[in-house]
Amino acid sequence: MLPEYKTILYTTDLSANSAKAFRHAVAIASKFGSDIHIMHVIPNVDSAMVNYVATVMGEEMFMKLEMESEDEAVEEIQRRLKKFATDELNSHPEELKKIKSITALHGAPAQAIIDKAEEVDADLIVMASHGKGPLKEVFLGRVSERVLRKTKRPVLVSRLVD
Repeated sequence: MLPEYKTILYTTDLSANSAKAFRHAVAIASKFGSDIHIMHVIPNVDSAMVNYVATVMGEEMFMKLEMESEDEAVEEIQRRLKKFATDELNSHPEELKKIKSITALHGAPAQAIIDKAEEVDADLIVMASHGKGPLKEVFLGRVSERVLRKTKRPVLVSRLVD
């Protein structure tokens, strides 16, 4: 039996390569009549940096600023993702109906992606590869590699294109 893709989780870091991965997600969704869930994960800041800034600013002031900034960042990224999807699909506005959710959150990217795939019961995860440095052709990006290793769901990784 051939697989059916009814629910697709598309993850993005808002890069140009992620936009190419989005086009793959939309093409698959169009063929299968799938729902698309868009997700962006804002990586957690290194704990040593958090401790340093909290010490310099004062813990109470830092916590207040962090909560306000986190909410603003999430709202801004969700706004940008909505605009991105609208811009990408301006010649195919009917495809916008396939987008069922847009999520932005803070966390460990690979685990957050896996958790979201479970939450929406994704039949396919679509993401871009972001290998860095001189060996970028040999290795996948750290997040895509971790997702591939840890998930039991199919993953389509769009290769980094210069």
